Amino acid sequence: MADNVHEFRPKPADTEKITINLGYVDLGQIDLMVQEGFYSNRTDFIRTAIRKQIERHADVVKQSTARKSLDLGLRNFSRENLEAARRAGEMLHINVLGLATIAQDVTPDLARATIASISVLGALHATPAVKAALADRMR
Repeated sequence: MADNVHEFRPKPADTEKITINLGYVDLGQIDLMVQEGFYSNRTDFIRTAIRKQIERHADVVKQSTARKSLDLGLRNFSRENLEAARRAGEMLHINVLGLATIAQDVTPDLARATIASISVLGALHATPAVKAALADRMR
């Protein structure tokens, strides 16, 4: 029976947890709107408010994304990608608005040999050793 058990790789989270501080009155107003059924919970309210602000400023975000040459969304850098860049003698300039992931099997030496700069607006998922190796290249 144990031969039929397979361990799956855990799915990476598609959200990032943040913490905010709110005044008691603001928090109470949010709770009231939740209680009245306008939102399912505090998180629903906060996500909705953030999305409305992002929509309100969509033109500015679009212009800034183009001006800064940002990759929008999810960007994954595998060991194979970085090894190919090293073989080609290329240095990467990573600019991501969203989630940038450097694979778990990328060594700090490989990251330093292939990544000239890294700027992530959102979240960067990489091993602590790779993050430390790239610390002086992060903007």
